[in-house]
Amino acid sequence: MQRFVDNVLAVTKESVKTFTFEALHTIVRLINGVSAFLLTILPGKANILEGIHGWELRPTVRGPRYPRWMENGVSSFNKFIHELSVDSDTSSEDYSSAEEDIDGLCPASPLSQNSQFSHANSFTKNTGDSATSSVRGRRKPSRLCSFARVHRTTDRRRGVIEDLHLAIEMFIESIFDFFHKAAHFLLSPSEVKRVLYRWFSSQSRGNEDTYGLSDACVPTATLGENDPTLTERKTTFHQSLNTDARTCQDVITELGYPYEAIRVITSDGYVLLLERIPRRDSRKAVYLQHGILDSSMGWVSNGIVGSPAFAAYDQGFDVFLGNFRGLVSRDHVDKNISSRKYWRYSVNEHGVEDIPAMIEKIHQVKTAELKISQPELEEERNGDQPYKLCAISHSLGGAAMLMYVITRHIEEKPHRLSRLILLSPAGFHHDSPLPLTAMEYLVLLLAPVLGPIVPGLYIPTRFFRMLVNKLARDFHNYPAVGGLVQTLMSYVVGGDSSNWVGVLGLPHYNMNDMPGLSFYVVHHLAQIKHEKKFIMYDYGSASANMALYGSPKPLDLGEYYGVIDIPVDLVAGKKDNVIRPTMVQEHQRLMKDAGVDVSYKEYEYAHLDFTFSHHEELLAYVMSRLLLVQAAQKQPCNQKASRSTEKAK
Repeated sequence: MQRFVDNVLAVTKESVKTFTFEALHTIVRLINGVSAFLLTILPGKANILEGIHGWELRPTVRGPRYPRWMENGVSSFNKFIHELSVDSDTSSEDYSSAEEDIDGLCPASPLSQNSQFSHANSFTKNTGDSATSSVRGRRKPSRLCSFARVHRTTDRRRGVIEDLHLAIEMFIESIFDFFHKAAHFLLSPSEVKRVLYRWFSSQSRGNEDTYGLSDACVPTATLGENDPTLTERKTTFHQSLNTDARTCQDVITELGYPYEAIRVITSDGYVLLLERIPRRDSRKAVYLQHGILDSSMGWVSNGIVGSPAFAAYDQGFDVFLGNFRGLVSRDHVDKNISSRKYWRYSVNEHGVEDIPAMIEKIHQVKTAELKISQPELEEERNGDQPYKLCAISHSLGGAAMLMYVITRHIEEKPHRLSRLILLSPAGFHHDSPLPLTAMEYLVLLLAPVLGPIVPGLYIPTRFFRMLVNKLARDFHNYPAVGGLVQTLMSYVVGGDSSNWVGVLGLPHYNMNDMPGLSFYVVHHLAQIKHEKKFIMYDYGSASANMALYGSPKPLDLGEYYGVIDIPVDLVAGKKDNVIRPTMVQEHQRLMKDAGVDVSYKEYEYAHLDFTFSHHEELLAYVMSRLLLVQAAQKQPCNQKASRSTEKAK
């Protein structure tokens, strides 16, 4: 009788699952189909789905052999519980030993051979001689292969639809598990007595029952296995909310590179994270600065062979990754700082507070380390430094970097840079599409009202940040929906074809923290666009501007390009509608007129392609410009004010 009841419950459960998931899948396919129809009627978007894996423009009559919630005859719930157990068992294994079984099957990174020596040096300095022999005694795993494994084991993020599938399946499992246990107790009274006796005896000893429903153990048996014996898999609610919350440190260390985090405090109290892929004995350093709504993750998100940070490290550079102020966590020396006060900053603060603090910290670290490792190298009296520092910046980071160099010369302070590589830099925006022009007038009109009310633009709660991260996965799983969202987002920014949906799925847009945007940064960019000049922030009154700039109007940085005494490489994207090539050419024109050593290059890229897409030709060009610093003659970092003024004229 017990077996008959079990069979009836099992058949009923699988039937309910099949009906429920087929109904849900039909609804999702309907939404995807409507999205595809909308894409076909949008101008120029009829072929956006062609060539996308997993999407069929022509429907097929032939259906799947198994229900869509099953794969190879295995229930998705049982498979999920099984993978939880496997991943938790292997997460504590040694990284290098996990790669030994596949090291021979994966090719080595073409750039990794040059960096093995520095890896050993950094590891020796941090861990001592006792650890050196163990590193040398085993073969270093291939980074390309490790990237594939790391991506599989750490990016276990599911979309909202997948979470809904799992929630429904867990609910059905719990309901039928209740009925199964109830029937078992009714049909087996002796078993009930034995369980009650064990329960009361365990209570008397102060221990919890290992058989009752209080445990987080789920008995499962995966269909199709040779041994269908029920096994208990433990799971938690936190594990079921898996979002990709990896940090830049996780990506760097999981790929086998060294990592160091440096805490930097600005003069106005903001706490910044300066991250590093260290080569402590290298006399070449590179500082990478991200743009708006981005972080250091952008420089490592393309893995080993497609990320500027790893490429620079493999070429012998000591790599520093800067992070601007502006995170949801609001890291500040004043732990009780209000939201209104924290977000009260413009692009000015990025250029005159954030970048100077990070570059000065780099200078302190590099000079101290080089004096220890190479004592014959001492900083000369004329301002020369024992290392060369180059800067690579994208978008808003490029504008802030130019502001930094100019203001340091005005203040008669060294900028410590040897070369600037600016990828689609901000600073000029008057040639822009209609949507951005409409946003400009709207921001300028509503600034007095929106500034105090909405000082920062960000997602305030963990739930909605998690939702954004998971929806990005759904947009990938359902290409028509993702294509529609991508199209609508591109319309907002004037038709720029960047992978906006893909960027939302990157780890730094996770439930724990993500970059935010100050309203005053947006207001500053609107001022720049309206004035058609690269100006500093206009505080709205002549007295306020006079106190800060010494003039009733904010400084026009374009008039001071003559003080730039280092080579500048400008790179523009022909498909970039956020910062069009004509606006990058405006930088080039002013720099040429001022006598700056400037170069200009264009590629068939959109705005985000400079950091979030793997383009080998761009990476090769950036590395070639960096390597020019080796042959350059030393230049004093501290220029006299009279010389700077003459050059500006």
